[in-house]
Amino acid sequence: MEEIVKIASIAQYNAMRGVVTKHPLVTVIDNSKAQPVPARSFNFGLYAVGLKELNAAQLRYGRKHYDYQDGSMIFVAPGQVIGVQRGDEPFAPKGWTLLFHSDLINGTPLGKHMQDYSFFSYEVNEALLLSDKERSIVIDCFSKIEYELDQNIDKHSKRLIASNIELLLNYCIRFYDRQFITRENINKGILERLEYLLQGYFSSDKPRNEGLPSVAYCAEALHLSPNYFGDLVKKETGRSAQEYIQSKVIDVAKERVFDMNKSVSEIAYELGFKYPQHFTRLFKQKVGLTPNDYRMKN
Repeated sequence: MEEIVKIASIAQYNAMRGVVTKHPLVTVIDNSKAQPVPARSFNFGLYAVGLKELNAAQLRYGRKHYDYQDGSMIFVAPGQVIGVQRGDEPFAPKGWTLLFHSDLINGTPLGKHMQDYSFFSYEVNEALLLSDKERSIVIDCFSKIEYELDQNIDKHSKRLIASNIELLLNYCIRFYDRQFITRENINKGILERLEYLLQGYFSSDKPRNEGLPSVAYCAEALHLSPNYFGDLVKKETGRSAQEYIQSKVIDVAKERVFDMNKSVSEIAYELGFKYPQHFTRLFKQKVGLTPNDYRMKN
């Protein structure tokens, strides 16, 4: 079994890259000035943001491979596994690497809404691809963080460093929004596949046997991470993925409630509801009438 190296501290990572530790909770590395990353897998106990500028090796992100195109970024959350495969040669790309410990952002505005940066849970094929102008902005953010690390640590350091990391991540949100727009045709294709997926699901015995389709189920079937899938649906439809799926459930339910040979409870079980009252509650919430009232009115 392949050995997975645990990266638990900034000092440990800096030692591997041959750079000086300027702050115990954060580091910014110009990859061209550091030792290459050895070809093995790493389990990060830190947040990591990587900007790649030159195709040099193949990166494995989780259990998949990522071509790591020029001007692209990846984001790693604590607990994720990332590795490099390139025979006996080390991974030595140009670009920048930012790592920071969660303790750095505790008690800061960034720490309070870190969960908003859903791209830390995106998959390999969902990396952020940058234009030249966007890449320049990102490099400027890395440089600002590096500047703060070159100053003596004082009472302002934590706030200023966290603020600059937050600025970088906020730019990445903007750039991902742009990427959703520029890939509009691809996104529409995914929504069409989602429609077919849900139609097939409710035409089978899966609802009765497996329950209602979840966001995770749909994302996996479409080969997307749940977070990327959710963000894509939100950008394209204005509704959360859960709301979108529920609307499809109600569309199917509206047709089936007219089968007078079946009770509302039977229809609920056929749709994948564990308890009929949950079906009745959702139906009334979305339609404004209970299933029985809707049946009688129509």
